[in-house]
Amino acid sequence: MKHTILTLSILLTFTLVSKVYSPAQSTQNADNAYARPLSDVLTDIEKRFGIEIKRDAKLIDGKTLNYADWRIKPWSAEESLRAVLAPFDYSWAMDNGKYKIKSFEYPRSNAQEGKRWLDYFSTLYSNKQEWEQRKAEILPCLPAALHLSPMPEKPSSPVILSKIRKYQDYTVQNFAIQTLPGIYVAGCIYRPLKIKGKIPVVLNPNGHFAAGRFYKDIQLRAIMQARMGCVSATWDLFAYGESLLQFDGSMHRLSAANTIQILNGIRILDYLLTLKEADTERVAVTGASGGGSQTMMLSAIDSRIKVSIPVVMMSSYFSGGCPCESGMPAHLCGGRTNNVEIAAMFAPKPQLVISDGKDWTDHVPELEFPFVQHIYGFYDAESQIENAHFGNEGHDYGTSKRQAAYKFLAKQFSLDISKLTDLEGNLNESAAVVETDDLLKVFGKNGELLPANAIKGKDALEKVLKECGIF
Repeated sequence: MKHTILTLSILLTFTLVSKVYSPAQSTQNADNAYARPLSDVLTDIEKRFGIEIKRDAKLIDGKTLNYADWRIKPWSAEESLRAVLAPFDYSWAMDNGKYKIKSFEYPRSNAQEGKRWLDYFSTLYSNKQEWEQRKAEILPCLPAALHLSPMPEKPSSPVILSKIRKYQDYTVQNFAIQTLPGIYVAGCIYRPLKIKGKIPVVLNPNGHFAAGRFYKDIQLRAIMQARMGCVSATWDLFAYGESLLQFDGSMHRLSAANTIQILNGIRILDYLLTLKEADTERVAVTGASGGGSQTMMLSAIDSRIKVSIPVVMMSSYFSGGCPCESGMPAHLCGGRTNNVEIAAMFAPKPQLVISDGKDWTDHVPELEFPFVQHIYGFYDAESQIENAHFGNEGHDYGTSKRQAAYKFLAKQFSLDISKLTDLEGNLNESAAVVETDDLLKVFGKNGELLPANAIKGKDALEKVLKECGIF
């Protein structure tokens, strides 16, 4: 029976092929390199495999593919597309069930290739000792690839702090830290209104959301962490928010942004741990999108972090499309790694991976999470890694994702959140006051309080990085 089905499948495939292209009627031969318009080849692939291919005419029209039909693999649309697109340095990705043609992106492939990477990594270690050897190969390389080994000297200037704003059961204070000479990072610190003893510290690196740390969802997350009993911090991405007073938005896509953003996270943690209320044994980091990239990297390289919650970013086939996430060659460490291995380096410490069904974390429950859980198993710590997957949601740190993170933090840090929860067991965010952008600014409404030594522009940035031994 199986043989009959296979035979019928092969016959059907070649029947479709004959309808798409007939060698007997073709003028193609070796004299003209079997050349065909790329647009025609893609149309034939659609018909042959019964798929839909999205393409930008600017990429495809006018392009001619030599030895076109020799590149077709009748058993696989994916392999055919790879062979057909490679001469143009194009690739493809799935987009709502359709194959989308795009220029080659070094940090992005597709789920099939992601699985191949995880299968390959699995050949490198099968027990704790072998994994520790792999980790020892990657770990020192990560800060070195970011040009943060050795760490640059820390400026001695004091942290700039605004007046504290008090609300019902929490406070907000703006801050700015000089992380390199003349380079400042601005942010906000959220605390419980009444603090007794030592409390946890939570870092909230931001992602590429339009309003940056001024975004409502980011404010709500930090406020609720404070109301739960933590000291929480948010801050600007490089060349976002108040960083735009020094560097225009185009500089956010410099590879140096990758280095500066990780350095900013480390420097901010340095400061937070000097606070008298900070519990150095209860430190967490969580962020979404580009903030998720920072979360995984900081968790891997900074041993002070005890709990990690990367959101909508742990993927085997996407390492971050912005140079601020993948501009430096950290993912080339160990002969190539990816965010899944980097997240797994946090084992056996508690980690919650939050994913969704409408971005590159769509396969986490059946692909990436079992891989990381297997590595946690080397430490008999499978219970320390969790996945909250929202299959019908998209790329954000929205309400349901925040609720999952709140509950995980409360469990790991033994926080009493009973007074904040509603009848359904969710934390009530209604008492959180979302502030205006101007209130959150540390350098004044129009940047009038920016320190006199603050540098501006690309040339000045490159000069400082060179003098600090970073580039």
